[in-house]
Amino acid sequence: MHVVEFETTASDGTARAGTATTANGSYTTPLFMPVGTRGAIKYLSADDYDALGAQIVLGNTYHLMMRPGADTVAHFGGLAKFAGWSGLTLTDSGGFQVFSLEPDVDDEGVTFASTYDGTKHRFTPEKAVETQQLLGADIQMVLDVCPPLPSPPEVIRLALERTNAWAKRARDHHTRPDQALFGIVQGGVSEVMRAESAERTAALEFDGYGIGGLSVGETRDEMIPALAAAIEHLPTNRPRYLMGVGDPASIVEAVNLGVDQFDCVMQTRLGRHGTALTSEGRVNLKRQEFALSDEPIDVSCTCSVCARHSRGYIRHLFKVGEPTASRLVSLHNVAWTLRLLEQMRAAIIDGTFQDLRRDVLAVWG
Repeated sequence: MHVVEFETTASDGTARAGTATTANGSYTTPLFMPVGTRGAIKYLSADDYDALGAQIVLGNTYHLMMRPGADTVAHFGGLAKFAGWSGLTLTDSGGFQVFSLEPDVDDEGVTFASTYDGTKHRFTPEKAVETQQLLGADIQMVLDVCPPLPSPPEVIRLALERTNAWAKRARDHHTRPDQALFGIVQGGVSEVMRAESAERTAALEFDGYGIGGLSVGETRDEMIPALAAAIEHLPTNRPRYLMGVGDPASIVEAVNLGVDQFDCVMQTRLGRHGTALTSEGRVNLKRQEFALSDEPIDVSCTCSVCARHSRGYIRHLFKVGEPTASRLVSLHNVAWTLRLLEQMRAAIIDGTFQDLRRDVLAVWG
């Protein structure tokens, strides 16, 4: 029995709006999921998540198992309760972070050194499942092999084979009936390997499907055909999740193909350094030209930051090193992205998605 059921409520071509139902609540799509790497979105709290209207917040398995430890999170009743958050949560497997550490990889798993204290750790598909069951998110991801791009075909092939084998082991080891388990599709930018990986992953019958290993060095023109090849072979009654993608142009193109959910750290990473996402593109609020500006970050934005603060004020905060500046722009960027996905959903329902897509690409493409 599947923990997640997905219903398409409207479509515009291959773009779709839907509702996914988990054991602990539902969410509407397409949606953006802010990333709370170590148990919090940087500079934000659970109160902010509520005010922003977030539906799902991510946690990072690698960082949480290092500190404070999965047992500690379990002691508090799981990630959501630990963070004081009443919405849904998703944990990634930690694979992307682990593979960025240049680990020793074999068919059974990976061995890596902690970035915190240098201690050696062993991670397997089974260990990833056990750790995430302790973290208690509503959705957990299987451990996959995520090669950088470009990589030789033989590297992509080995990653595909190991990801598929590990996905089966994760599925067989997973025991929490209230927690969904998503498989992950790999295959680089090869349409053939993406299609194969999607077919083989779908055959394992997961609750949903992540599409990993994209936005890791390839161009958007390379990403889209590979993404389309994968989606063609994924079931229509399960959520499709493009992992680690958050720029507006890539999101709108992926929604156009039928992707349902996204996550990215870009919104808060840019915000911490003074760059805002706006209807006119990226804006660096530290620039001198904004010193006397009484305009909000984005005149078309309805977020609380734009309703109250000027570009001139926020620039001043950055110039004097006030941490509030990073918080305000991060809040705006997350709110702006959540609203963009809400606009996409409304446009799909109204049958005007292609108009919105053209508008987004005119600015961000």
